[in-house]
Amino acid sequence: MASEPTAEAPGAPPPMRRRRPPCVLSFSLARDRFLRRRFLSVGLRPFSVRLPSPAGAGTTVHVWAQPRPARRPVLLLHGFGASATWQWASYLRSLLAAGLDPIVPDLLFFGSSCTPALDRSETFQATAIKATMDAIGVRRFDVVGVSYGGFVGYRMAAMYPEAVERAVMVCAGVCLEETDLAAGLFPVAGVAEAAELLVPSRPADVRRLVKLTFVRPPPIMPSCFLRDYINVMGSDHNQEKTELLHTLINGRKLSDLPKISQPTLIIWGEQDQVFPMELAHRLERHLGENSRLVVIKNAGHAVNLEKAKEVCKNIIEYLREPVSNASCGEKV
Repeated sequence: MASEPTAEAPGAPPPMRRRRPPCVLSFSLARDRFLRRRFLSVGLRPFSVRLPSPAGAGTTVHVWAQPRPARRPVLLLHGFGASATWQWASYLRSLLAAGLDPIVPDLLFFGSSCTPALDRSETFQATAIKATMDAIGVRRFDVVGVSYGGFVGYRMAAMYPEAVERAVMVCAGVCLEETDLAAGLFPVAGVAEAAELLVPSRPADVRRLVKLTFVRPPPIMPSCFLRDYINVMGSDHNQEKTELLHTLINGRKLSDLPKISQPTLIIWGEQDQVFPMELAHRLERHLGENSRLVVIKNAGHAVNLEKAKEVCKNIIEYLREPVSNASCGEKV
């Protein structure tokens, strides 16, 4: 019989990640600490959930949440890049003020979440996050997923319709097909090149990624800062992250994608070069009248960072609507 999920007491320090020794003055480490303080300042606490064997023996998911989420829970799933704190810190106060209780996990192989299991599918990620929600006593919730987090959130909505009430997909190219790469839809021609882009190991790789994801990238990106970022935030589990991408893309077909039943808001940066607008329209067609597409102008794939206030406003307005209104197919 599988053992019950256990969670360390909220506020307990998460497992330490093995990192390369940072330089004495590390901008990335200072930024990471600052973002963690922002989470703490709004009442969220870090803790780890150890999952039972059905989700993978030895699987640990690191989560930020209030000790007892008492209002309307919203699960925030990050994309590729650093840990969840780097992508969601600017959303917390507004969500809490709107009566929503954010629950912010690190996906497996990001931040302090890890597993010895060999499964690299978004289905396994979805299973692990759902088991985490069960472990902390949250049975029904909305889910917001950015990019890769949207793949996981979409899979959760398909697998657990009784738990996921509504979904928000932010630049989540769930309708992509492997053949799209060879057809030239993306700035990369194959999975290996995509992995090199999204799991950068050199300053030049980070520069290319930033220029592809931001409409207005920083004009100056010194190599010393980029190298520091890679050493502090991007040097763990690179092999596993590469395997996640291969599993996500290899053999992927739109015909295999289930149609979720939940009302779904689709948010996209108009100038997204990583997942072009074609994928937003595909998803809207796939879901039909149960979806609504919002296109954010002057934003790219990193729309959640470039236009955080606008994205957050759309998320809050959508999640506060009655379900009957949220399911309409209006395009904004």
